[in-house]
Amino acid sequence: MRWTDVNDIAIELYEAHPDVDPQYVNFVDLRNWVLALEGFEDDADRCGEKILEGIQMAWMEEAS
Repeated sequence: MRWTDVNDIAIELYEAHPDVDPQYVNFVDLRNWVLALEGFEDDADRCGEKILEGIQMAWMEEAS
């Protein structure tokens, strides 16, 4: 996975953290959790706030 795989990342985060409300996850934790996902292979420095917002929104949709 890469940073652009927002929906795939959201699904993986939902499965890895089923008891977490993604609305309340700060971007530091979110970034670290994405980097820790099995199969994530993108450069950590390529991530910005817009990407994290997109991941968080997709995760909230997945969780609802």
